[in-house]
Amino acid sequence: MAKTLRTLAAGSGAVLLLGVGSMALADTEHDTSGVDVTVGITPIEEPGVLAMSVAADSVALTENGSDATARVFTGELPTVTVTDTRSADEIDPTVSWFVMGSSSDFTTGGGDTISADNLGWTPRMVDAGDLGAVIEGDPVDPALDGGPGLTDEVLLTGAWQSAAVAEEGQWSATADLTLKTETTVAPGDYSSVMTLSLFE
Repeated sequence: MAKTLRTLAAGSGAVLLLGVGSMALADTEHDTSGVDVTVGITPIEEPGVLAMSVAADSVALTENGSDATARVFTGELPTVTVTDTRSADEIDPTVSWFVMGSSSDFTTGGGDTISADNLGWTPRMVDAGDLGAVIEGDPVDPALDGGPGLTDEVLLTGAWQSAAVAEEGQWSATADLTLKTETTVAPGDYSSVMTLSLFE
């Protein structure tokens, strides 16, 4: 019986020594090597867009051409640019886009008002592209000259959309502005808001 106990004790000792040896081996570092890991992530392909930008957010009209029958004030609309980044298959060739302009009444802090229909414009292309598919709108006369004034009038339009037009991708226009009032208009600092909107 004593012999059996000694054998078990010896076996336990052997197991203990083997465990210590394994721990020592794991703590020994012989060499190190690095591996570079790279990945190329491409941009998400977004659909193209039809968008409009305006070169400035204000314009001041100055008196120019007044006579005994009317007071006339003129200026130039900041350049309006339409950009189309859509591919040809994203464009419906049966649909046109338009930039429309509409003015609010001119008012002063004291309550004096000049009706918006006293403002007219003459659109002019700045960059029409080479195909002639994007054109300016018609001139609009002020009310004193028999016109309707600026209420939802066309500045420029992409009248014929096509794959070829899509390749041009950008066009711009401006307009000569004319405010014409009665000679009896009250003096003061007037302001108005010209709203430009892109529709398709």
